[in-house]
This record gives sequence, structure tokens and C-alpha cells, in this order.
Amino acid sequence: MKIFGGRATRQLTEDICRQLGIQPGRADIFTFSNDNTFVRILEHIRDQDVFVVQTSCPPVDSALMEMLIIMDAVRRASGRRIIAVLPYYPYVRSDKKDQPRVPITARLVADLLVTAGADRIITVDLTADQIQGFFSVPVDHLTALPILARYFETKGLENPVAVAPDPGAVKRAQRFAAWLNIPVAFVDKRRVGGAEEVQATTVVGDVEGRQAILFDEEIDRGSSVCEAAELLYRSGARDVYAACTHAVFSGPAVERLSNSGIREVVVTDSVPIPPEKRWDRLVVLSLAPLLAEAIRRTHTGESISALFE
Repeated sequence: MKIFGGRATRQLTEDICRQLGIQPGRADIFTFSNDNTFVRILEHIRDQDVFVVQTSCPPVDSALMEMLIIMDAVRRASGRRIIAVLPYYPYVRSDKKDQPRVPITARLVADLLVTAGADRIITVDLTADQIQGFFSVPVDHLTALPILARYFETKGLENPVAVAPDPGAVKRAQRFAAWLNIPVAFVDKRRVGGAEEVQATTVVGDVEGRQAILFDEEIDRGSSVCEAAELLYRSGARDVYAACTHAVFSGPAVERLSNSGIREVVVTDSVPIPPEKRWDRLVVLSLAPLLAEAIRRTHTGESISALFE
């Protein structure tokens, strides 16, 4: 098999290949002066399983288009199977038509990936599980929950509680709590005067004197998690941690999180985090071992679900 990484995931691709004991596939990828992307595969891939790794990060559209072009190049070079590996799925929040005359962009992305040649999809912690149904090819939906849970197991917290930062994240927080065998609570919130700002209003559950772990699949602008952390402290929480798979960190997120009372923000490298978006209380865990094992099992025909049993 061969593993090629887009420019957004070069480090993660190298880490995955290191886990598997192979070298990343060689490809020439660059952008012409007219902003067109060029891809040339630099090695023999005929009749081989080819995994293309690319995540969603700014500029999102360029990263997606680059992945489609890589896959087209692989298909035309006669790769046997093309498996798209998307640690963070593009347009993952545009999964339904919740207003008049709007697109379902997550479905459009699925169609584009299949049209470009994807025979299988590997992705991590989709916002909505039903996105798997957008595809006409098999989807392996991985989760970073065990990676995050094991980290908190090693911390030996005395009296932890898993907290969903909003009612929509309760099921994810429940799965996290079940892994650690701890209680669960959630923060009720209301959107204030617009599309993005939120206000936490009530904590449902017992957090008095406990170490609260806010758990969700992503942190975007940071408003939800920071509001929730403030409310948890006002409700008597001893310490507040935050954990998520996808560290999107858009807009004022880093400033909000670094200036908040959150003791640690624990994330994965599904999205590359540049030095200017890191601070001393940010912990980044690697998805490389999980993705490498999923890739190996896909190549050999072994069970993926057994990874989480």
C-alpha cells in the first residue's frame, strides 16, 4: 500500500507512516501563479491500495480541492483502491437543510469524494453520525474518545464529572463518562442576538467540588466552552478541563481559551495547530496510532470496529 498526504497533513501523514514502518508516498504538489493546483505522483502505484490523507483546515476549499486532485491523479495512475482519510471532515456542520434555500454541503463533499474516485472513507468524530449515509461507498467512522479518555485516566483526578457544554453534546459526554465510569452533567445554553455567540444559563447535574471535564467533538470559536467553564466555576466546580477531537480554533478562540480559567484544553492533531495557536495549557494528543491501525486493518481486511471493543 501507499499513503499520500496533502499539504495540510504532511506531519500527520509522516507520523502515520512511521507507525506503520513505511515511507510516505512521493508526490509533487504545488500551486501555479494562476492559483491552480498541480499534482504528480512520483512512484509506481498500479494495483496498490492508496490512502490519501487530508484534513479540513484553512483555506478549507483549497485543501478539499487538493485532495480531489490527488485522488484523480491516483485513479489515472491505476491505483487499485483509493481510500480517503479525512481526520476532520470538510463542511461537517452543513449536514442538514435547516433554513430555506440553503445547501447540504456535507453531502456535496461526499459526492465530490466519490466522483473523484474514493472507494472507501475513513474519518474521525463526525458532528452528526448520519453523514455516513451521504456516501454510496463504505465509511469507517473512528472516534478519538478512547485516546482522550486514557489521557484523563493517567491524570488520576479525584472526583471527576463529564460535562456536555450544550444539550446537543450530551450523548458524546455520556459515552466519555461511561468509558471513565464517572457521572455526567450538561450545560444548558441560549444563543444571544446572532448566529455565533452563546450564553450558558444552567448546569444540570452535580458539579459541586468536582473536577469537571467539558467534552465535545470540536472547539471552534471557543465561546461555548468558555461560557460553560465560567458557569461551572460559579456552580461550585473545583477545576474545569476541556477535551475535544477537533481543535478548529477560529477567530478569537485562542485568546478566549488562554485567558479563561480552564485548567487544560486537551485536543488531538486532527487539525494542524501552528505555534501561534499554542499556549502552555494546551495538550495535543496524536491520532497517528489510531489512523495507522485503521489503515493497516483496511488494507488487510481486518475488522475496524474491533478497535473500539
